[in-house]
Amino acid sequence: MRTFKILPVILALVAMPLGTAAEEPTTTAQVVDKIVAQERAEMNTIRRYSPLVETYIQTVRPDKALGAVPDSDKYFLGRAELDKGVQLEPLINGSGKHKFLTSIGNIFSAEFLPRGFLQMIYLDEDGFDRQHYKFSYSGREFLGEVRCLIFDVDPLSNTGKGRFTGRIWVEDQDYHMVRFNGSYGGSSKTSYYFNFDSWRENSGKNEWLPAFIYSEEGNVEYGLAKNSAFRPFKAQTRLWGYDLNHAQEEQALSNVLVEGSQIKDQAGAGNGYSPLQAKRAWGRLAEDNVAAKMQRMGLMAPYGDVDKVLETVVNNLEVTNDLDIQPEVRCRVLMTSTLESFTMGHTIVLSRGLIDVLPDETSLAAILAHELSHVMLGHRMDTQFAFFNRIRFNEKATFHHFGFSRTAEEEDAANRKGIELLKKSPYQDQSGTAQAFFEALQNREKDVPNLISPHLGNRVPKHWTISSAAAAQQARKTANATVALPLGGRIKIEPWDDRLQLLKAQPEAAIAEYEKMPFEVAPFLVYLTRQGGNSPSNDSGAVSVKSESTPVSSIGKP
Repeated sequence: MRTFKILPVILALVAMPLGTAAEEPTTTAQVVDKIVAQERAEMNTIRRYSPLVETYIQTVRPDKALGAVPDSDKYFLGRAELDKGVQLEPLINGSGKHKFLTSIGNIFSAEFLPRGFLQMIYLDEDGFDRQHYKFSYSGREFLGEVRCLIFDVDPLSNTGKGRFTGRIWVEDQDYHMVRFNGSYGGSSKTSYYFNFDSWRENSGKNEWLPAFIYSEEGNVEYGLAKNSAFRPFKAQTRLWGYDLNHAQEEQALSNVLVEGSQIKDQAGAGNGYSPLQAKRAWGRLAEDNVAAKMQRMGLMAPYGDVDKVLETVVNNLEVTNDLDIQPEVRCRVLMTSTLESFTMGHTIVLSRGLIDVLPDETSLAAILAHELSHVMLGHRMDTQFAFFNRIRFNEKATFHHFGFSRTAEEEDAANRKGIELLKKSPYQDQSGTAQAFFEALQNREKDVPNLISPHLGNRVPKHWTISSAAAAQQARKTANATVALPLGGRIKIEPWDDRLQLLKAQPEAAIAEYEKMPFEVAPFLVYLTRQGGNSPSNDSGAVSVKSESTPVSSIGKP
């Protein structure tokens, strides 16, 4: 029998271990030589991988109260072909040859180049050594649990354009680079390199893999750019899906055993299956086929703790509304930052980006109530996906083959049913916070069109009225009330195996209005750890940025 569950509040603060002092070389030159040698070896290692790459850019405008707010946005999703250098294969159609376009006037246009943002996983392909750079030791620092040596790096004179200038962090056991912050030199009137902060994470295979990149240009507080061709912007680039095949094999083996036992129980002792059981099993097979396909491509996270949190909220809605839905409703997470939710039969899917920005459990319950209503109203998926040949297509065609959007009539019906579910749920008294979230999303609609544009389902119902205006107003006035979080506010991606983790953050003190950043891009601050407890062997990718390298942007006549 189902019981009502209370979600645990995750507020634990992890203590930082002191670490064991590493045996170090006796001179700075010897340390630098070890760093250089390690980086060269890792450049070869990283070329084995083809991770997914997502870049999301927000241009900003000045705001008297908030300093800067989003003004427009750009989005790219593709797969990196690292064995070919800085090469990207787009999964979602872009403009021109994989370009982001942003208008700067009637005569010229500025273009953000996705390859330029991918290049920020590399430092210097053919010249990262003491013959091309000056290394200045700057101290030590813990990045999470990993103790690092810090060096300031500057190119020597007459060593060519496109060299890196900035700071690097090197873990002090095996001298793998785990972070570098700076820019490439050599911008011209028609191409530009932007400032960036690039992070790598330990994979558990003694490799450190490029995972997170934050880039920012211009004075975002006052809306002024150093170069008039570009409005100020902030950008996040995420990489994941390094070990898709291995993770999928383990998941598939365990799932076969579980599903098989369930079918046997339903059939009984030699009685066979009823037509209804067969119909349900056929629909479930279609759901499983689609989910498995998307997981193999890295578009859907493996089932884990975040899914269980979503299912707990669904369980609360079902128990308090006296529902017994068969087959049981499951939840999965789409890996992308764009805000969307949809159902695949009895499987509810929310994007990582949507979970990131939701301010509280009640807002999450509102989204899930809407999708649960689609399930209750019988809004099904295409069961043709139960035929395995229907999922045998190239990943570039994924968003042409898969689509789970609903008609306007189905959306309206789900909205009405969702309100009924919430009114009988334990979240009813706090529904003002969810209403404030939908209103905030509606207010930002014109500023972040790419963030709120779904790729597989429908847009989040921003015009949905689930609570009174007075309740929403009270929620906004509550001390330190945050109507929506910035991207990355709740979930962290493990780039190696695509696992998602809920962030364990210490509760914040009083937050000023300009610090709340609803739906906004924020810098990365990664809590680094060593996987497996062994001395890590970083897989940092350092590839060249000489004059022939790809700039982040270019300007030209349309």
